[in-house]
Amino acid sequence: MSEPAPERAPGLSVRIKLTLSYAGFLMVAGALLLAVVWVFLLRGRSDGLRVPDLSDFLRALNPTNFGPSVFVPAAVMVLGVLLVFGLVGGWVLAGRMLAPLTRITAGTRRVADGSLSHRIHLEGRKDEFRELADAFDAMLARIEANVAEQQRFAANASHELRTPLAVTQTMLDVARNDADRDPRELIDRLRLVNDRAIDLTEALLVLSRADQRSFTREPVDLSLVVEEAAETLLPLAEKHGVTIETAGDVTPTVGSHALLLQMTANLVHNAIVHNLRTHGMVQISVAGDDEHVVLTVENSGEKLPERLVSTLAEPFQRGTRRIRTDHAGVGLGLAIVKSIAAAHDGSLGLNPRAGGGLVVTVRLPAAHPLTDR
Repeated sequence: MSEPAPERAPGLSVRIKLTLSYAGFLMVAGALLLAVVWVFLLRGRSDGLRVPDLSDFLRALNPTNFGPSVFVPAAVMVLGVLLVFGLVGGWVLAGRMLAPLTRITAGTRRVADGSLSHRIHLEGRKDEFRELADAFDAMLARIEANVAEQQRFAANASHELRTPLAVTQTMLDVARNDADRDPRELIDRLRLVNDRAIDLTEALLVLSRADQRSFTREPVDLSLVVEEAAETLLPLAEKHGVTIETAGDVTPTVGSHALLLQMTANLVHNAIVHNLRTHGMVQISVAGDDEHVVLTVENSGEKLPERLVSTLAEPFQRGTRRIRTDHAGVGLGLAIVKSIAAAHDGSLGLNPRAGGGLVVTVRLPAAHPLTDR
């Protein structure tokens, strides 16, 4: 989870700071220049505030006054002082102005070396550099969270994929040591284990496809997707004694029909298998407005604690306290739903149902006829 950017008091922008700094520097340089003009051209005149003319410059070169032997070395010396002052002043000002950028660069190098936990935490009031540092910190926090999530997912996936292979090896070892064992029983059990491994692999492929957003977007009526998913899973609902009710009008959105169907089918499947043992119900509704379309899947069942509900969308979380254990899937159903919703710029909401069971809400952007054609 990315940490929020710190609250900062409003401050001057870097552009304004640089402008004021260089303007002030030029004011100082101009003051020195005017002082030089006064010393060499205006000093000793009764009307010293009048703009100097050619006679003043000639007077400055008059040997009886200052003379070239005095003026030229003095001018060179003054220019040298101005040059040194400009270089030193510009170096100091640029260093002060670019100090935050130096910290950001150092932080970037540390991240390039693999330190995702590093944060810049730039102090001071809000300006362009502080906004850049805050955005960089927020990006690092998101990357660190995503990497940690991917590592957990890889570890869980490896464990889940290893399980059917280990079970298969065990059954084969038992069959090899027991020549009198009925091979048909072994074949049936091996088929079940193999089917589970195939289901898990296909679920991982769907999840990866959704995460990468590698699909073509097209207009989709979510109400038709709901009808298709409900009709497909009706035999499973009848087997479990669960009734399915659908409601809603046309709800156009934009996305992949196949992925949205997979998302809806996962929700309906979960609602069927995690339900009451008898007389269970599943209610599916779709609604929409100018901005969003909302898919709601509600099912009966035992009361679920908030803490359990908040973890159900994590990969390989099967909700061990939910009723049914058959057809429980591979623990990726709601994780796939969450990824598909996110890939369609939507969101997933999970809430325990007051009378027991679960209420799942998926919110997706609505299709705009003039812009989404």
